[in-house]
Amino acid sequence: MSISDFSNTPISSPEPSPEQTPLGDLPAGRPLQTNFDDDREYPRLGTVSFRRGTLTENQEKRWDEHWPQLGKVLSDEPIDLDTWFGRKDAPTIVEIGSGTGTSTAAMAPLEADTNIIAVELYKPGLAKLLGSILREDLDNIRMIRGDGVEVLARMLGPASLDGVRIFFPDPWPKARHHKRRLIQSGTLHLIASRLKPGGVLHVATDHADYAQWISELVDVEPLLEYHDWPWQDCPQLVDRQVITKFEGKGLDKSHVITEFLWQRSQEPA
Repeated sequence: MSISDFSNTPISSPEPSPEQTPLGDLPAGRPLQTNFDDDREYPRLGTVSFRRGTLTENQEKRWDEHWPQLGKVLSDEPIDLDTWFGRKDAPTIVEIGSGTGTSTAAMAPLEADTNIIAVELYKPGLAKLLGSILREDLDNIRMIRGDGVEVLARMLGPASLDGVRIFFPDPWPKARHHKRRLIQSGTLHLIASRLKPGGVLHVATDHADYAQWISELVDVEPLLEYHDWPWQDCPQLVDRQVITKFEGKGLDKSHVITEFLWQRSQEPA
């Protein structure tokens, strides 16, 4: 299977009725995953479960009112970006693993002409971002609940994105879990296929072993040209503007933040 088109394995499990699945919830059971028919490595998910994270009453009200317009759940329906954002041909950046959206909301006002899509599995994180969107009147952010690799593979077309951001992905520090790390040769190839020529991939981590892991992959994807940090002429905003709670915890432990930047080459996919 080629990832340059939408010929991935469809989500074939029966669609639950609206009465069975609350608004914005993921289907029950083990996450469905695309079978990529190439020799690259792709992250594998375990069963997704969250032990805590009930929405407050106010969050539930906001969610029910605004999620249908601002949010989507992972599906096999490709996104019409112009229709979803209500404007034509605006540059689009996807942030994979947006968490509670602190950086997303802080950067969005500086990128008012850019469409921002926050991808996250954790519903309370998306609910917090939704609150920020409404409080700060941010009209350039949309949200997708689902795994980032699957969103790229199933919902976004080839050469449709101007940027992809991955800030502080789970390092999966135990060796037996390294196969779950998001940054793999296959993920880099998938991202490259979704970026327009000249588009930018920005990754940041504060985990030393994961930084070393990524360093060994910087040249693995021929469609991505690696740039040393900082890249002064980068065509995309790279300043997160705020120190998130997660990032702050790492800095308190004297973690070093390592940033990686790639640009999609002009070569055809």
